Amino acid sequence: MQDKEHKVTRRKFAGWLGVLSLFTMAGAALMPWKNKKTKTVKMLTWDGKLVEIDASLLASGSKKISDKDLQNWVKTK
Repeated sequence: MQDKEHKVTRRKFAGWLGVLSLFTMAGAALMPWKNKKTKTVKMLTWDGKLVEIDASLLASGSKKISDKDLQNWVKTK
Protein backbone atom coordinates (compact mmCIF):
# COMPACT_ATOMS: atom_id res chain seq x y z
CA MET A 1 0.00 0.00 0.00
CA GLN A 2 2.79 2.38 0.85
CA ASP A 3 4.58 1.70 -2.49
CA LYS A 4 1.47 2.63 -4.47
CA GLU A 5 1.16 6.01 -2.71
CA HIS A 6 4.84 6.70 -3.29
CA LYS A 7 4.45 6.15 -7.06
CA VAL A 8 1.53 8.55 -7.21
CA THR A 9 3.49 11.36 -5.55
CA ARG A 10 6.45 10.70 -7.83
CA ARG A 11 4.16 11.04 -10.87
CA LYS A 12 2.71 14.25 -9.51
CA PHE A 13 6.18 15.63 -8.94
CA ALA A 14 7.26 14.75 -12.49
CA GLY A 15 4.07 16.30 -13.88
CA TRP A 16 4.53 19.55 -11.99
CA LEU A 17 8.17 19.67 -13.02
CA GLY A 18 7.12 19.34 -16.67
CA VAL A 19 4.51 22.09 -16.35
CA LEU A 20 7.03 24.38 -14.66
CA SER A 21 9.60 23.82 -17.40
CA LEU A 22 7.00 24.63 -20.09
CA PHE A 23 6.17 27.93 -18.39
CA THR A 24 9.86 28.75 -18.09
CA MET A 25 10.50 28.12 -21.79
CA ALA A 26 7.44 30.13 -22.81
CA GLY A 27 8.50 33.03 -20.62
CA ALA A 28 12.01 33.04 -22.07
CA ALA A 29 10.65 33.09 -25.62
CA LEU A 30 8.44 36.11 -24.90
CA MET A 31 11.18 38.40 -23.54
CA PRO A 32 11.52 41.01 -26.29
CA TRP A 33 14.13 43.10 -24.47
CA LYS A 34 16.58 40.19 -24.46
CA ASN A 35 16.36 39.67 -28.24
CA LYS A 36 16.77 43.31 -29.19
CA LYS A 37 19.72 43.84 -31.52
CA THR A 38 21.08 47.24 -32.44
CA LYS A 39 21.99 48.00 -36.03
CA THR A 40 25.56 49.16 -36.49
CA VAL A 41 27.31 50.75 -39.46
CA LYS A 42 31.01 50.34 -40.25
CA MET A 43 32.76 53.61 -41.05
CA LEU A 44 36.32 54.67 -41.79
CA THR A 45 38.00 57.34 -39.64
CA TRP A 46 40.31 60.00 -41.06
CA ASP A 47 43.39 58.06 -39.93
CA GLY A 48 42.27 54.84 -41.64
CA LYS A 49 40.74 52.93 -38.71
CA LEU A 50 37.53 50.97 -39.20
CA VAL A 51 34.94 51.62 -36.47
CA GLU A 52 31.35 50.50 -35.85
CA ILE A 53 28.78 53.16 -34.98
CA ASP A 54 25.18 52.76 -33.88
CA ALA A 55 22.96 53.65 -36.85
CA SER A 56 20.58 55.67 -34.68
CA LEU A 57 23.36 58.17 -33.92
CA LEU A 58 23.90 59.10 -37.57
CA ALA A 59 22.12 62.09 -39.08
CA SER A 60 20.10 61.32 -42.18
CA GLY A 61 19.62 63.58 -45.18
CA SER A 62 23.14 64.95 -45.33
CA LYS A 63 24.80 65.87 -48.63
CA LYS A 64 27.21 63.51 -50.38
CA ILE A 65 30.92 64.21 -50.42
CA SER A 66 32.82 64.65 -53.69
CA ASP A 67 35.72 62.45 -54.78
CA LYS A 68 38.20 65.32 -54.40
CA ASP A 69 37.07 66.00 -50.82
CA LEU A 70 37.32 62.32 -49.99
CA GLN A 71 40.89 62.06 -51.28
CA ASN A 72 41.91 65.08 -49.20
CA TRP A 73 40.13 63.74 -46.12
CA VAL A 74 41.95 60.38 -45.93
CA LYS A 75 45.54 61.03 -44.89
CA THR A 76 48.16 58.49 -45.93
CA LYS A 77 51.42 58.04 -44.07
